[in-house]
Amino acid sequence: MSSSMDEKIRSLIANGVTIPNPSSIEIGDEVDPSMIEPGVTIYTGSKIFGPKTVIMKGTRLGQEAPVTVQDCQIGQQVELKGGYFKKSVFLSKSNMSYGAHVRDACILEEEANGAHTVGIKQTILLPFVTLGSLINLCDCLMAGGTSRKDHSEVGSSYIHFNYSPNQDKATASLLGDVPRGVMLGRRPIFLGGQGGLVGPSVIGYGTVIAAGTVFRKDLPEGGKIVMGNDNRTDILDFNPGLYWNVKRKTGNNINYIANLIALKAWYKHVRPMFFGSSPTEKALLKGAAEKLDLAVDERIKRLGAFAKKMDKSIELYRSVMKEKASAELIAQKQELSSNWAKMEGSLDSLRTHDGDMAERDTFLSILTDAIKDNKAGYTDTIQGLSDQCKDNGTKWLQGIADRVNSALLKDLPSFM
Repeated sequence: MSSSMDEKIRSLIANGVTIPNPSSIEIGDEVDPSMIEPGVTIYTGSKIFGPKTVIMKGTRLGQEAPVTVQDCQIGQQVELKGGYFKKSVFLSKSNMSYGAHVRDACILEEEANGAHTVGIKQTILLPFVTLGSLINLCDCLMAGGTSRKDHSEVGSSYIHFNYSPNQDKATASLLGDVPRGVMLGRRPIFLGGQGGLVGPSVIGYGTVIAAGTVFRKDLPEGGKIVMGNDNRTDILDFNPGLYWNVKRKTGNNINYIANLIALKAWYKHVRPMFFGSSPTEKALLKGAAEKLDLAVDERIKRLGAFAKKMDKSIELYRSVMKEKASAELIAQKQELSSNWAKMEGSLDSLRTHDGDMAERDTFLSILTDAIKDNKAGYTDTIQGLSDQCKDNGTKWLQGIADRVNSALLKDLPSFM
């Protein structure tokens, strides 16, 4: 250790941070020690970097294996048991086990968790969502469930396929949604182990996809069980750069962005009501808002790259299909290509859209009274709201998502 690091570690211990083996850990010079609260435990071999790093009381790092944390904001009583964690947010009582690989722009909300060897990036898990072992679930938002005993779950050895054969990542999948999901009152979603989901997909609440199934479609209505795979094998010509289903892919991407914008409004108006004024709490909330902005940026970037491939795709499609070419599909590709710049401008102006002010303020007023009455934490308070209040909040957030969807799709009339 350098002398400056040695002094920093000594000061953390003096301030109430538990470090059983001080000589084994590394803390970057850029780390602000005041943002590591008393009551944190840092186990052997762990490394902490980044000027934006925040670690709040009750959190334990590296209990199962060394942990590397870089520019993460970590709330109270979080357990990151072993692995690599970068530019992500972990809210109260969330946890990840040995071998985790959590990269940029992830948010694990209250009590969301993963077992060993889980990889995520650009992924948002709402409260209680549980990931099994040996999972790759990048580019997803997952909601559903009402408690730790009634939660959405992804079974072990599951993959979200987020990179297409045409080398694009306009593939984010929406499992549940934001307007209803944040109210913590919907049926859980279950994705069975040894399976996969091909993005971009939309899966509704109450859906069960049985173990061993690779699902390539949408099931937005929910309440269904999907069992088994199609055993038929088709061998077809593959033409790189040729897209066949532009409408579904574009629509699902727009709707994913719309839900992120609704979640941004939730974090702007609702989440601050459950955070205090301490520097660490402010930094934790700010970090979550920043991750949502990064998530929106990423999805716009990926959709834009997809749109820019449409002119080449039209040429390929015409050369392959000749007189059988669908005028409707060609029109869809042309509209997406020619209108993308305008659509991108609309997204930039709508990313801070707050929805109907009357609907928002009605919900916030009831929520304020509920907080005053019971002084409970975030999840208990939301769970305790009346059905009418939850419906009001959902209507407000759904209005935001609908506004974004309609603003973008009006530039794509052949998609309607």
